[in-house]
Amino acid sequence: MSKTQILTPHQIDQKIQRIAWQVYEQHVHEDEITLAGIAGSGYVLAEKIANKLKEISDLKIELIQVKVNKRKPLEHPVEFVPADQDLTDKTVVLTDDVLNSGKTLIYGVNHFLQYKLKKLTTAVLVDRNHKRFPVKADVKGLSLSTSLQENVDVVFGDDGGVYLS
Repeated sequence: MSKTQILTPHQIDQKIQRIAWQVYEQHVHEDEITLAGIAGSGYVLAEKIANKLKEISDLKIELIQVKVNKRKPLEHPVEFVPADQDLTDKTVVLTDDVLNSGKTLIYGVNHFLQYKLKKLTTAVLVDRNHKRFPVKADVKGLSLSTSLQENVDVVFGDDGGVYLS
């Protein structure tokens, strides 16, 4: 199956810069935010957004990783790394690389509902517009309408990109 590059590494960086500005604009009155990245590329995205936020703002940024079993989320509980998180009255931005069906993001969001958060926002690099679950990205780098048979891969780094196959 052939791959088509949708975004170059430079374009990904531009999208992340814009996402960081949008997150900052939505949380400009906060002193601190927690960036919670879905394990894997979602966490890498959270790290990159955190780095951009540190360049453009004086927000205190906390990073956590959210482990969700993407195949069987009900059989394996969602975990945080580091595990001992007190998120009471915190502002959280949950990030993932691709919002496909919404399954991973909604199980991640669901786990945060057990905390008394101040605010919860979602951010993704690519929104595929094929949701089976009622979740949306508050901030997105790219909206992409694809067929259900197509796959979107995000590869971070100098040789990376966003690919449609």
